[in-house]
Amino acid sequence: MNQAVNAQTVFHDMEVGLQLRWVGGADGAARALWLPAEVDAPFFGRLNWVHPPRLQILGAEETAFLRRLAPAARDSLIGDLLSALSGAVLVCGDLGQAEALRAGADETDTPLWYTPFPPAVVLDHLYNYRHSLEASTVVHGELLEVFGLGVLITGGSGVGKSELALELISRGHRLVADDTPNLTRIAPDVLEGTCPPTLSDLLEVRGLGILNIRRMFGDSAIKRNKRVRLILHLVKLEEITPPAESRLHGLRDTQVILGVGVPMITLPIAPGRNLSVLVECAVRDHILRLNGYRAEQDMMERLEKAMARATPCE
Repeated sequence: MNQAVNAQTVFHDMEVGLQLRWVGGADGAARALWLPAEVDAPFFGRLNWVHPPRLQILGAEETAFLRRLAPAARDSLIGDLLSALSGAVLVCGDLGQAEALRAGADETDTPLWYTPFPPAVVLDHLYNYRHSLEASTVVHGELLEVFGLGVLITGGSGVGKSELALELISRGHRLVADDTPNLTRIAPDVLEGTCPPTLSDLLEVRGLGILNIRRMFGDSAIKRNKRVRLILHLVKLEEITPPAESRLHGLRDTQVILGVGVPMITLPIAPGRNLSVLVECAVRDHILRLNGYRAEQDMMERLEKAMARATPCE
């Protein structure tokens, strides 16, 4: 979603699932609680005066803390909580506490809600709701888990992405989504991929049609969601002219999706090349790079040492 979401919308979307009641601050229904341009700003969270989220959640612990304070200190903190800078306040399980905050909420037009559920349940609901609000896009490709790493395989139509995915699955790797994975930015530098519900467990292979991977290979062949850590782009060998330095470093680049940079490797395809082995090696090498090892640097250091030993001392 690329537009702001106000308190009225959030309340409407969560009302049934959390049995919400709007206790006070009804005139603040238009307050923005979700701003897609501010990904780093917290949408919701437990009571926090230092880095306040837009939706403050008060549970039994927070209520007990407020009641232990001296009246002057408690009134000051509640005033900050219900200030014009706050988004909304959600009280969990204590209707009396919600009623006690009603006057202040009405005065500052701060939406004040009540739910009978504990904070743990509320946070779980809000996490899933936030996920639906995050910036998302649909890409063309195959998303798999290979050696525990989320790998997005892209390329033009007919290059063999689905056949490659099927071979990787047969080698023990896991399918996340075929053809149209949905990518969601769930953090400033994290892309998570999921499968549209209508295509869940399914893989289309030319000549074979639609295959149900779960029924063919079992539950272990399917992964519900996965963070995208690497993109492998397939391209026909005759369509590219690799630079000379690619013999040393490979065809590596970074592709930006929803503002997140994802490492990308271009894999030239040609008859006789075992793509599944190449993909597995690419993933293993990327894992080594994440841990700080680069084979080309290792080779250069060996050459430098060999040249130093071969150079006569004057």
